[in-house]
Amino acid sequence: MNINTLQEIERAVTQLSSEELAAFRTWFAKFDAAVWDQQFEADVEAGRLDALAERALQHLQEGRCTDL
Repeated sequence: MNINTLQEIERAVTQLSSEELAAFRTWFAKFDAAVWDQQFEADVEAGRLDALAERALQHLQEGRCTDL
Protein backbone atom coordinates (compact mmCIF):
# COMPACT_ATOMS: atom_id res chain seq x y z
CA MET A 1 0.00 0.00 0.00
CA ASN A 2 1.36 3.39 -1.00
CA ILE A 3 -0.03 6.30 1.05
CA ASN A 4 0.98 9.74 -0.14
CA THR A 5 -1.27 12.29 1.51
CA LEU A 6 -2.56 13.10 4.94
CA GLN A 7 -6.08 12.36 3.78
CA GLU A 8 -5.01 8.87 2.66
CA ILE A 9 -3.35 8.27 6.01
CA GLU A 10 -6.44 9.44 7.87
CA ARG A 11 -8.64 7.18 5.74
CA ALA A 12 -6.34 4.21 6.36
CA VAL A 13 -6.34 4.83 10.13
CA THR A 14 -10.14 4.87 10.21
CA GLN A 15 -10.13 1.40 8.67
CA LEU A 16 -7.93 -0.20 11.36
CA SER A 17 -9.37 -2.77 13.73
CA SER A 18 -9.38 -1.98 17.46
CA GLU A 19 -6.24 -4.07 17.94
CA GLU A 20 -4.47 -2.45 15.00
CA LEU A 21 -5.47 1.00 16.22
CA ALA A 22 -4.07 0.26 19.68
CA ALA A 23 -0.80 -0.94 18.12
CA PHE A 24 -0.70 2.14 15.88
CA ARG A 25 -1.26 4.42 18.89
CA THR A 26 1.63 2.77 20.74
CA TRP A 27 3.90 3.00 17.71
CA PHE A 28 2.96 6.62 17.01
CA ALA A 29 3.52 7.71 20.62
CA LYS A 30 7.05 6.27 20.47
CA PHE A 31 7.67 7.76 17.03
CA ASP A 32 6.39 11.19 18.08
CA ALA A 33 8.51 11.15 21.24
CA ALA A 34 11.62 10.26 19.23
CA VAL A 35 10.97 13.10 16.76
CA TRP A 36 10.42 15.53 19.66
CA ASP A 37 13.65 14.35 21.31
CA GLN A 38 15.59 14.89 18.07
CA GLN A 39 14.19 18.41 17.71
CA PHE A 40 14.94 19.20 21.35
CA GLU A 41 18.52 17.96 20.98
CA ALA A 42 18.96 20.01 17.80
CA ASP A 43 17.62 23.10 19.59
CA VAL A 44 20.02 22.53 22.50
CA GLU A 45 23.00 22.09 20.16
CA ALA A 46 22.06 25.25 18.24
CA GLY A 47 21.83 27.23 21.47
CA ARG A 48 18.14 28.06 21.01
CA LEU A 49 17.42 27.15 24.65
CA ASP A 50 20.38 28.94 26.22
CA ALA A 51 18.40 32.04 27.18
CA LEU A 52 15.72 29.93 28.84
CA ALA A 53 18.33 27.95 30.76
CA GLU A 54 20.07 31.13 31.91
CA ARG A 55 16.75 32.59 33.04
CA ALA A 56 15.89 29.43 34.97
CA LEU A 57 19.28 29.42 36.68
CA GLN A 58 18.87 33.10 37.55
CA HIS A 59 15.46 32.39 39.09
CA LEU A 60 16.99 29.53 41.08
CA GLN A 61 19.79 31.75 42.39
CA GLU A 62 17.24 34.43 43.32
CA GLY A 63 15.20 31.89 45.28
CA ARG A 64 12.25 32.20 42.94
CA CYS A 65 11.88 28.42 42.57
CA THR A 66 10.18 25.88 44.77
CA ASP A 67 11.03 22.23 45.28
CA LEU A 68 8.65 19.76 43.76
